[in-house]
Amino acid sequence: MGELADIRLGYPFRGGISEVPGGAVRVIQTRDLSRDGLKPQSDWLTTQMEGRKQPDWLLDQDVLFAARGTHTYAALVTLPPAQTVCSPHLYVIRVRAPQQLLPAFLAWQLNQAPIQRYLRQWAEGSHQLSIRRTVLEGALVRIPPLEQQRTAIKLQRAALAERDALQALITNREMELAMLAEHLLANNYGSHP
Repeated sequence: MGELADIRLGYPFRGGISEVPGGAVRVIQTRDLSRDGLKPQSDWLTTQMEGRKQPDWLLDQDVLFAARGTHTYAALVTLPPAQTVCSPHLYVIRVRAPQQLLPAFLAWQLNQAPIQRYLRQWAEGSHQLSIRRTVLEGALVRIPPLEQQRTAIKLQRAALAERDALQALITNREMELAMLAEHLLANNYGSHP
């Protein structure tokens, strides 16, 4: 992958990242990533930046990859606010030739079993696993024709939409049953014998 993309760690915050409500800078952290993508932008922490170093702001179509922890997920960044960075526990992957390798396809591929097995094999640490940049750069990435890449992305998005719809149906059914129980059983338990 190192031949196809530039890979760097996120912004090097000193110590913890202080939340500043209404701050000018948004920060994507490991907790904002999942196998299914990023949490909504409204959930990202806001802060203020201090220091002279100009951050390398995240761009549309950057791919974030969790460098530490039990879940080494990748997620595509789409249209981030102007001043957005990520924590130093994430790698920022910027595809050099997006006309050959779609960033969304790269993020999808990084989350699939073949590359996940490779990453687990080379992960370091006994308490908390971490992936070195050289390991990530050494991952073998396939570049199928663009139409196949687009098809894989469409199928992934369709599967996520189906899962969300099914989860909404399950939640709705549980609410219906709770309301039925309340209606049928509430009067029976309203007074003590």
